[in-house]
Amino acid sequence: MSNTTRYSLLFAFLGGIFYIPFLGGVHLFDWDEVNFAEISREMLILKDYLRIYVNFQPFWEKPPFFFWMQAMAMQGFGVGEFAARLPNALFGVATLVLLFNIGQKLYNTRFGIIWATVYLGTILPFLYFKSGIIDPMFNLFIFLGLYFFILSYWKKAGFTSIHLPRNRWWYLFLGGFFIGMGILTKGQTAYLLAGLTMAVYWVYKRFRFYVNVPEFLFFTLAATLVTLAWYGLETWKNGPWFIVEFNKYQFRLFSTPDAGHVGFPGYHFVMLLFGCFPASVFAVRAFFRQPDEQQDHQQDFRRWMKYLFWVVLILFSIVKSKIVHYSSMCYFPLSFLAAVVLDKILRGEIAFATWMKVLLLTVGGVFVLATAALPFIGMNAGVLAPLFKDSFARASLGADVRWTGWEIIPALFLLTLLALTLRWFGRGHRERGFYALFGGSAVFVMLTLVFFIKRIEGYSQRAAIEFFESKAGQDVYCTTYAYKSYAQLFYFKKQPSANENAYNTDWLLNGPVDKDVYIATKNYRAQALRNRADMELLGEKNGFVFFKRARVAGN
Repeated sequence: MSNTTRYSLLFAFLGGIFYIPFLGGVHLFDWDEVNFAEISREMLILKDYLRIYVNFQPFWEKPPFFFWMQAMAMQGFGVGEFAARLPNALFGVATLVLLFNIGQKLYNTRFGIIWATVYLGTILPFLYFKSGIIDPMFNLFIFLGLYFFILSYWKKAGFTSIHLPRNRWWYLFLGGFFIGMGILTKGQTAYLLAGLTMAVYWVYKRFRFYVNVPEFLFFTLAATLVTLAWYGLETWKNGPWFIVEFNKYQFRLFSTPDAGHVGFPGYHFVMLLFGCFPASVFAVRAFFRQPDEQQDHQQDFRRWMKYLFWVVLILFSIVKSKIVHYSSMCYFPLSFLAAVVLDKILRGEIAFATWMKVLLLTVGGVFVLATAALPFIGMNAGVLAPLFKDSFARASLGADVRWTGWEIIPALFLLTLLALTLRWFGRGHRERGFYALFGGSAVFVMLTLVFFIKRIEGYSQRAAIEFFESKAGQDVYCTTYAYKSYAQLFYFKKQPSANENAYNTDWLLNGPVDKDVYIATKNYRAQALRNRADMELLGEKNGFVFFKRARVAGN
C-alpha cells in the first residue's frame, strides 16, 4: 500500500470517528440549522427539487445543492438531526483526505500530514463539520476551484517544480466546475471570491495578463454550465421570477445588515484568532518574513493563499452583516499558512518564539477559563440569574439542566494539553508537541460538545422545541409571536395546507381561524398576548410563554 493510500485512509478514518458520532444528539439550532433542514424536509414532501420553499412558500435566499444532499440523507436515514448534519460530516472526511493529497502534491507526504492534522485540530472547522449549515461544503468548492485554476496557470507558465500531467484546459475546466458547484451551493459569492483573488494576483503581476481572455471565458463558461443545472431548469420550468428574486437577495446581503447581525469592523479578525485556535497562532507568523520555499510553485501557492485570506477577511469586514461563518472561507488559507510555519518549526528553520508561546497560552487560556466557568455558572444559575438585566436570560437560567461538576474535564484536559505542548517543544520534542497540540485540540472540541452542547441547548431553545414537538401530528396550527424561528415548522412537522391563510402569521394571530392555534413567544413580548381575551395562557418555561388561540366558531 502506497503512502498516499495509507494516509488517505487514515485521515478518512479520523474524520469518520470525529465528525460522524453524536450528530443527532441535540436539536438543530435556530436559525440556520433548522431553516436548512426545513427546506430539505419540504423538498421531500413537495417532490420539487428545483425550487426552494420554507413554510411551503418560495424562498429565494439559497440555491439547492446543499438541500439536495440533505434530502438524500433524510431519504436514507429519516428526517431528523442526524441526517441534516450528515452531509457536512462526510464532506469533512473528504476535506481531510483532499488536504492531505493536495499538501503531498505541493510539498511532500510530511506536509500533507501536517496540513490535514492542522485542519482536524482547529476549533471552528471541526465544529462546522458537525453542523447542518451550508458553509463547509461551499468553502470546499471555492477552494478546489481556485486550486485547479492555479494548476492551470502553472501548467501554462511552465512551472517545472511540480508534476502536472494533464492539459491546462482540463485544470481550467475543473476550476470552473468547482466554482460552479459553489454557486450552486450558496450563490455567486463563490465566483466573486475567486475573481477578486485572481484580480489581486493580477495586481501582483503588475497588471500583466497571466490568464488570457479566452482562458478566463472558458473558466467562466465551465462554472456557468454547472449552474445551469439549476438556473436554466428553474427558469425554463417556472419563468425568471424566482431567479430574479434570488439575485436581488444576493445583492441585499452585501449592502444591508441582517437584523441582530451588526458587528464592529474587527469582528472577523477576532473570530478567526479565537475560533481558529490553535492554527491561528502559527498562521500569524506566516505574514512576517520567513525562509523562502524550496520550489517556485510552493512560493507562489503561499502567495495565492495570502491573497485569498485577505480578500475574504477584508470583503466581509466591509459587508454590513457580521456573522461568524461569513469569514469561514479563511479557514483553508489560514490552515495552509499555519502548516507552512509548523513545517518549518518542526524542521528547525523557524523558532517557536516566545510571543507565539504567549499567544498560544493567552488564546488557549480563554478557552480554559470559559469551559471551566460554564459548569460553575450552571450549578449556580439560580444565584446568578438576578444579575442579568434581560428577563429572557434570567428565565432561561431557570431551565432544568443537570450539572455534575465533571463538566470541568474539557478545561483540565486543555490546560494539561497546553502545558505538555510547551514542555515538549521546549525540550526539542517538536513533533510530539505538534501532534499533541492538534490531535488534543480535536479531542478537546469533541469533549466540549459532549459535555456542553446539550446543556447549552437546554437553556437557549429546548423549551420551545419541545412545545412544538408535542403538537406534531395534531390537526392544529403552530406559530411564533414577535420572534423569528423555523422550529415551529420543522419540529411541528408542518404539512401543506389547502387554506392559504395557514401561511399568514397575521391571520393565525388575528383572523377567523378554522383550527386551534398554538403560539410560542418570549417573556418580554408576551404581555400583548396576555391582555387578549381570545388567548389562553398554557404556561411558561425557561423564558418562553405558550398560548392557545381557539378555533373561531363557524369556521
